Amino acid sequence: MGSLPRILPITVIDSQTPVPAEAGHHHDADDGPRSLGQPAPCSLYVQDTPISEADIAREMQYHRAMRPEQSRADAARALVVRELLRLEAERLGLADAPGVGQETSEEARIQQLIEQTLVDRVPSEDDCQRYFAQNPERFRSPDRIRVRHILLAAPADDIAGRLKARTLAEKLIAELLEQPHLFADLAARHSQCPSSSEGGDLGWLQRGQTTPEFDRQVFRLRQGLAGFPVESRWGYHVVSIDALEAGTALTFEQVQPQISDYLELQVRQRDVQQFLLQLRERYPVRGLEDIEAQAE
Repeated sequence: MGSLPRILPITVIDSQTPVPAEAGHHHDADDGPRSLGQPAPCSLYVQDTPISEADIAREMQYHRAMRPEQSRADAARALVVRELLRLEAERLGLADAPGVGQETSEEARIQQLIEQTLVDRVPSEDDCQRYFAQNPERFRSPDRIRVRHILLAAPADDIAGRLKARTLAEKLIAELLEQPHLFADLAARHSQCPSSSEGGDLGWLQRGQTTPEFDRQVFRLRQGLAGFPVESRWGYHVVSIDALEAGTALTFEQVQPQISDYLELQVRQRDVQQFLLQLRERYPVRGLEDIEAQAE
């Protein structure tokens, strides 16, 4: 954590005493953290341990969400879990363990608690076979497409530049419909992608390997030259789909390790949730429901 900002000694009107001194004048030094002379508000407790709004605010940076209420609820939940585990580790007399890398000694002790409490349960082959039979659509090799493109670059905020790029893309498409053999030449002359030296060839692509908006559009195209420019954050693309290859079903032997890891993780997550419920019975939590309700 960085150092606190320096407090400027601004003087209160009609007073010769600087603001920081005025703010703390009626408070003892042991009153705890304060904002403008007041203790940091607190409505969240784990047993007798307070978790202040200042603690939640600091934690929120690790829990980004569309709404601040949701970020606050996620941060509060994370701090409650951390305190539950800390209290249980303390109850069991677990000593601080040296952290690994950026891990703190407290985090290492909590990890020691979890490893000591939860037993690894490796799923059986029958469990894996059952999951494989129930979810055949999940176990296919990915679809692939062979793509060539001509990138006519224009920044997203350059309206005139993007209009010019789209107009040129439409002109190139019309030309290629008449003379498709010119694609490599036009790519070399117009494309602002490194693939221009390879005739615009991007090779075989799977879903997720390119910019999301480009990816979504090209995987909907039929084989051949696209009849319209494909827009992305980089500009407009003249696109040709040279080949399509649908994914094929994988065998159980090919995916058994993947299924086993997935099922083991699911079981472990359920065990962790059950463990936390037990801890909440041992160490009552107050105030979390109200914070979560505000996020709904």
